[in-house]
Amino acid sequence: MIFKVYQNYISKQFLLTFVKTVFVFVTLAFILNIFEEINFFKDLEVSIGLPIFLTILNIPSILFEIFPFIFLITTQFFFIKLIEQNENVSFKNFGLSNSKIINLLAILSFLVGVVIVTIFYNLSSNLKHSYLNIKNSYAKDNKYLAVITENGIWIKDAKDGITSIINAENLKGNILNNVDIVQFDEDFNFIQNISADKINIENKIWKSNSALLNNEQKSNLRVNDFNLSTNINFQDINSLFSNLTSLSFFELNNLKNKYNDINYSSIEVDSAIQKIFSFPFYLMLMTILSSTIMMNIKQNRTKIFHLIFGILISVIIYYLSFFFEELGKNEQVPVIVSIWVPLLMIGIVSMINLVRINEK
Repeated sequence: MIFKVYQNYISKQFLLTFVKTVFVFVTLAFILNIFEEINFFKDLEVSIGLPIFLTILNIPSILFEIFPFIFLITTQFFFIKLIEQNENVSFKNFGLSNSKIINLLAILSFLVGVVIVTIFYNLSSNLKHSYLNIKNSYAKDNKYLAVITENGIWIKDAKDGITSIINAENLKGNILNNVDIVQFDEDFNFIQNISADKINIENKIWKSNSALLNNEQKSNLRVNDFNLSTNINFQDINSLFSNLTSLSFFELNNLKNKYNDINYSSIEVDSAIQKIFSFPFYLMLMTILSSTIMMNIKQNRTKIFHLIFGILISVIIYYLSFFFEELGKNEQVPVIVSIWVPLLMIGIVSMINLVRINEK
């Protein structure tokens, strides 16, 4: 019975500390993001309400990315409070060991992680989608649009008074394959149709060794070394397809299937899906790591020391995860390895610290 009372107490205190930490990070994210939005709209005649609204839409997505570090810092402040109020001594007197406290916090973090993935992530992705749509409507270079459907890649591009509707079967590297382009003038009158087996889109001047042109004056005109001036290149298209934070889990899965249908690399989508699956474990391991660190360092350290130490650990873990994630995206290692190996390393360090705690 006594353990259930302490479990409830510890859970409530941890969640309360978590809510306070989230509030602090929401405030920081708002301050940092609002300046970015104001700078974006500085040359446009919009009210201050629009940057504020966009910031609110973007904050949940920012929070999702930094939740692991929020859990790390939350755990630090939870233990600081226990130590300051000598509650850790009281727990030991009632037979509640350090390992039992850590197990409780780990399970609690995992459950919160499941809620974040199933509810919060879908909410944040929808808000991020609205954020991108609104912001893109004000973008100065918003002259092109690219989407992927079951019929291949579709691109709309407007350049020098000519609108080009482009359809390609697939994209392999810098090459669009089996391309059909229909061009219209500003009044949407037909200009010509262009067909090519392959078009190199490495630069904004698209190039094809051979293209077939059809217009009102000529039909089936074969043009060698054909060039097409556009607003978009391979990197632009890739960046349009790579903002995956605005897609829910089911939308990511559908996008992966579309990518596979047109032979477009789905590595980044696979990476995003694996990150979602691993997220509750990530939060749990960050809580265990922070708990074991707090129990292994001297208890007379200041709050500033713990905060700086937590930030340092967060930076190290961030760059470690980023390094492995890039290896996965560049196909140096399998995607599943790039996501789970950093978590395995965090787990090993945590287990070593946990053994030391149990030996005390």
